[in-house]
Amino acid sequence: MARLSATSTEVVRATLPVIGAAIGDITPVFYKRLFTANPDLIRDLFNRGNQAQGDQQRALAGSIAAYATLLVAEDGPDPVSVLARIAHKHASLGITEEQYPVVHEHLFAAIVEVLGDAVTPEIAAAWDEVYWNMADALISIEKGLYAEAGVKPGDVWRNVVVSARVQQTPDTVTFVVESTDGSPLPSYQPGQYLSVGVRLPDGARQIRQYSLIGAPTGHPADSAWAFSVKRVPALEGTPAGEVSNHLHDHVAVGDVLEVTTPYGELSLTEEGPLALISAGIGVTPMLGFLRHLDQIGSEREVVVLHADRAVEHHAHRDEVAELVAALPGARQVRWYEDLAGAPVSDDVLLGRIDLTDIALPDGAEVYLCGPVPFMAAVKSSLLVRGVDADRIQYEVFGPDRELSA
Repeated sequence: MARLSATSTEVVRATLPVIGAAIGDITPVFYKRLFTANPDLIRDLFNRGNQAQGDQQRALAGSIAAYATLLVAEDGPDPVSVLARIAHKHASLGITEEQYPVVHEHLFAAIVEVLGDAVTPEIAAAWDEVYWNMADALISIEKGLYAEAGVKPGDVWRNVVVSARVQQTPDTVTFVVESTDGSPLPSYQPGQYLSVGVRLPDGARQIRQYSLIGAPTGHPADSAWAFSVKRVPALEGTPAGEVSNHLHDHVAVGDVLEVTTPYGELSLTEEGPLALISAGIGVTPMLGFLRHLDQIGSEREVVVLHADRAVEHHAHRDEVAELVAALPGARQVRWYEDLAGAPVSDDVLLGRIDLTDIALPDGAEVYLCGPVPFMAAVKSSLLVRGVDADRIQYEVFGPDRELSA
C-alpha cells in the first residue's frame, strides 16, 4: 500500500485533532452539496432513512478519521484492513472508480466551507493525499471483488423471479428467487448478502441488503437464493423501513426483483470451534452458516446463542433448532423478553442475552449480527471474558459503524 509522503504525514498528524473534531460537521455539509448537485444519488442510490437520521454522515466521518489515524500511525494495523466491509458494500451497490472524483469534489468543498481560512494550501494538499490514498485502496479492493465475481466493475445487477414466499413470523417473510431464464445463479459464501433494489411509489429507487440464508430445501445451491425480510415499523426517531415494508406489502410469487451479485466479508473460518450470536433478524447469516455446516457434514463445536422479543417473533426458530440437532457438535441457548408463560429451561431463558454463565469453547471464532447496541454490548461482554478482539466478527446492515467496545 502506498504511504503518505513524509511532508503530508507530518501535516496530517498535526492537524488530525482539528480535522477529526470537525469531521462530524463536515460530512453533513458534504452530503448536502453532493445531493444538491446530484439529486439522483439520494433518490436512487443512498439510503434515505440513514441520511435522515444522520447515520450515514456519522459512518463516513468515523471511516475517514479512523483511516487517517492508522495512515499516520508509526505502528499498528494496515489502514487497508478497515476498508474490507466498506468495499464489499460498495461492490454490492455497483460503485465504480468514476464516482470517486465526484465525492472528492464535494468533500473538499465542504472542508473549506466548514474550516475556512484554516485550510491552508499545505493542509489541503496533505488531506487530498489522504483521500486519494483511501480512494485508491477502495478502488483496488472493489476491482478485485468484481473480478472475483466475474463481472465488469459495477455490472452487478440482475433480474430474478420470486418462486416462493414464506411467512416466517407475523413480521418476517422469506423470499425464494430464481433466475428469469432458468440459468444458474452465481455462487456465494455463507454469510454473504445481496442488495435488492425497488422502485417506490414516489419514483425513487431505493436499495437495501439482505443476508442469503442458504439454498432452500429441494433446490441445488446454484438454482435459487433465499433471503428473509423483517417489517420495520416507524418508531420515535426512526422512519419506517421503505424497502423492507414495500417487499412485505407488494411483492408476490411471480414478481420480478432486481438484485445484485452476492457480497459481504463476513466469512466462516474453515476449522475450529464457533460461537454464533444473534438477535432478531440477525439470525439470517447464522442460518446460512448452519446450513453450510450441515451440508458438509461438519463435526465442529458450535454454540448458537439468540435473543428475541418473544417466541412468535423468532424467525427461522424451527429451522435453526433442526440444524442444531443435526450437527453433532452444536448446542443452542435462546433468550426471550416475553415467554408468554412458557417455562424457563437450561436452553430457553427469560430476559435479555447474558453470557455470564454461558460456556464458550476455547479459541472460538465469534460471529455477531443484530442491532448495533446489542452487538456492542455482547462484544464488550466477550472482551471482559478474555475473547481476543480479532476473533470477533460482525455484520452491520446500514452504514458501517465500528463497535465502540
